[in-house]
Amino acid sequence: LQHMVMSFRVSELQVLLGFAGRNKSGRKHELLAKALQLLKSGCSPAVQMKIKELYRRRFPRKILTPSDLSMLHIQAGQLPSATALPQGTVCHLPYDHSSAATDVQHLSPPIHPVHPDVKMKRLPFYDVYDELIKPTTLASTNSQRFEEAHFTFALTPQQVQQILTSRDILPGAKCDYTIQVQLRFCLCETSCPQEDYFPPNLFVKVNGKLCPLPGYLPPTKNGAEPKRPSRPVNITPLARLSATVPNTIVVNWSSEFGRNYSLSVYLVKQLTSVTLLQKLRAKGIRNPDHSRALIKEKLTADPDSEIATTSLRVSLMCPLGKMRLIVPCRAITCTHLQCFDAALYLQMNEKKPTWTCPVCDKKAPYDNLIIDGLFMEILNSCTDCDEIQFMEDGSWCPMKPKKENQEVCQTSAFSGIEASSLYTVSSEGKNSSEGKKKVEVIDLTLDSSSDEEEPPAKKQC
Repeated sequence: LQHMVMSFRVSELQVLLGFAGRNKSGRKHELLAKALQLLKSGCSPAVQMKIKELYRRRFPRKILTPSDLSMLHIQAGQLPSATALPQGTVCHLPYDHSSAATDVQHLSPPIHPVHPDVKMKRLPFYDVYDELIKPTTLASTNSQRFEEAHFTFALTPQQVQQILTSRDILPGAKCDYTIQVQLRFCLCETSCPQEDYFPPNLFVKVNGKLCPLPGYLPPTKNGAEPKRPSRPVNITPLARLSATVPNTIVVNWSSEFGRNYSLSVYLVKQLTSVTLLQKLRAKGIRNPDHSRALIKEKLTADPDSEIATTSLRVSLMCPLGKMRLIVPCRAITCTHLQCFDAALYLQMNEKKPTWTCPVCDKKAPYDNLIIDGLFMEILNSCTDCDEIQFMEDGSWCPMKPKKENQEVCQTSAFSGIEASSLYTVSSEGKNSSEGKKKVEVIDLTLDSSSDEEEPPAKKQC
């Protein structure tokens, strides 16, 4: 116990002293003295358990290989320190209840320092069930060009059962497991949750077999080095689905000066676009008043502009599938009214996760998506038109057929532009029944400083 307390940092000492009801203020040497005094005076079993728990959080047990044992002479002080996990963080230790665990509490920490501050970005298509290997630094250990690191993880009987019972045995299916062992890499960076990022020249062996990684993308320009798309790697097919035999991972990569990487392994459940759509619907539909306020804001007269925009056209066709919207959706961060179909968007990101808005090309991550209540109302009440027009007060009307459309455009109060030039732009947008042409006339509220710029702005959109 004394060895464990000696390895604690300030935050862990404070947690321990607070748990034991002692004063937790002061510098590190003072806190350490108080903690050691606590031990000498004979602490309760609960406090002893707390010491072990704090120690295990920082140095999770791993099954030691002979090479690990040879490296254990390295002192804890030489390893990069990482701040403690927040209080209450649960650390899954698959071997805690097993006699097969090698008790290494009296030894120095493993050669790879665990960095609990490195957090992986949550992926919409995966629910994390367990953390099998915490984010652990792939540190450069020498000056060689190629590095190698060894890792071990074990599955509990419950985890093995979860994976085995998740097998997809539908007729014609590929017999994949929906609960998977997932390997992830990222930069060793603690400022924010990290996206997947592969080290250069990466090779991974799981239980002695080479693990397939995503294929290289064709280089974008001549002479550029081809890159792999960095994404999680499903290593379930190579894992030993057994609670008695541990799994080994060997990683090889090219070292880079000043840049370290992090590896972590999780037990996850893979979700489908159908499930994500259900979750999005369960969040509820956004109040139509939000969109009405956005319309009024867009149509409010700008005193600096020569052009007064009194109406705004929006298509009811999805820019992705060129079909009528069913679940109108956009990101909270988008400033346009145009929606895209949620089901199509999720299906596209299930195949290739880019999470980019098809209307404005800005990021539209899953957590930012909303279903637009005003568009739901419009789609339900307007079944025979593909385009609508919003007025200054937030009201709307369906766009009329081509002949009458001329009158609508000519009566629009666009000062400084002749009705004939307006009609030219309008008819150009209406000369095809395809959704693409309709999408091109969505945003008629682009700010414009001169008369000449107005038609090109519409074309660009």
